[in-house]
Amino acid sequence: MRNTTALVTGANRGLGRAFALALLERGAKTVYAAARDPRTVTDPGLTPVALDITDPAQVAAAAELCSDTSLLLNNAGILSGSSLIGADSLEGARAELETNLFGTLAMCRAFAPVLARNGGGAVVNMLSVLSWHTLPQIGSYGVSKAAALSMTNAIREELRPQGTLTVAVHAAFIDTDMAAGVDQPKTSPVDVAHQVLDAVEAGREEVLADEITRQVKAALSGVPHAAH
Repeated sequence: MRNTTALVTGANRGLGRAFALALLERGAKTVYAAARDPRTVTDPGLTPVALDITDPAQVAAAAELCSDTSLLLNNAGILSGSSLIGADSLEGARAELETNLFGTLAMCRAFAPVLARNGGGAVVNMLSVLSWHTLPQIGSYGVSKAAALSMTNAIREELRPQGTLTVAVHAAFIDTDMAAGVDQPKTSPVDVAHQVLDAVEAGREEVLADEITRQVKAALSGVPHAAH
């Protein structure tokens, strides 16, 4: 990571902040810390950037402003807490897809030529154990992450010829605001951040950040209903 220029989305708190600070710790030259309100980025050494990944104009502006980026960490995401059948409307599901799928894809599209000009670099997409397994009470979130995994696999093949590494990160419960109401063992965001940066340095395309995620991945070849 030494002398790398990185952009982290959703970098003002939680896992995004942990990514940004871990990059500084490892000697990154510049860390663009993107957030909807850049005033919420307060850690010394970070370069705040105003960015809503669902706003095409802001995405384009970020790609122009941060044109020296060689590592893109797509961390920004939302959780509406919606089931698929019982939800009052499709608004939550649509919002999750707009951010978790289309917003992340918009960032990949905007920064692909930036990374190419800067030697290839890497893209990291923050996904979830729910890319593979579902919790019915937040079913629409799982749908958005499953779609984002499929997208990540597709762009990996598109970006490989330009020398860009594409990393898919899967995790269960991380100790952030998103999982605050969950009474389960949680992984430290700092630990996840360093696992991801280790993977980028080693050229690995997948991170399974905790034991739950590793167990779910290992069980994928089993009978679908066996986990219930």
